[in-house]
Amino acid sequence: MAPRSFEDTVLPHLDAAFNYARWLTRDDAEAEDVVQEACVRAMRFFASLRHEDARGWLLTIVRNTWFNYVSRRPRIMEATQVEDGPNDPADEGLDPEAQLLQQYTVARVRAAIEELPADFREVLVLREIEGLSYKEIAVVVCVPVGTVMSRLSRARERLLDALKPMEVLP
Repeated sequence: MAPRSFEDTVLPHLDAAFNYARWLTRDDAEAEDVVQEACVRAMRFFASLRHEDARGWLLTIVRNTWFNYVSRRPRIMEATQVEDGPNDPADEGLDPEAQLLQQYTVARVRAAIEELPADFREVLVLREIEGLSYKEIAVVVCVPVGTVMSRLSRARERLLDALKPMEVLP
């Protein structure tokens, strides 16, 4: 069996690593810094990857790097800014009104997710956006599967509450 290369094993998961870091940091530039530092660590410790789950291994390194980053710069945890415009392009097949509604919905969901506490936000992102299993999330977050399930349930409840339709006064 040929030895695996860092490029073939880890680099295909950079988009997931950046996405996860973006949700943790709430800032593109800081997410890039976290992912860059995580990749340096991953390269340094690549020989310690004993199983085939390079994605989970890299996301764990991203999470640990973020915690180190936060401990050096406490203001990161306090900052909550929602970007003015949506990052996701609207579906070109929709009429202008539907595109506007889609953009509004995406921005509203993004803002609601960013308002969640970090421990809820990270399990929600790992499950619903990155598609990790409960077991994989437990490994990345270093908690029991039951804790993942509990956090995910509470995150979904808070998200639903935040996304309830606004009442219009008569």
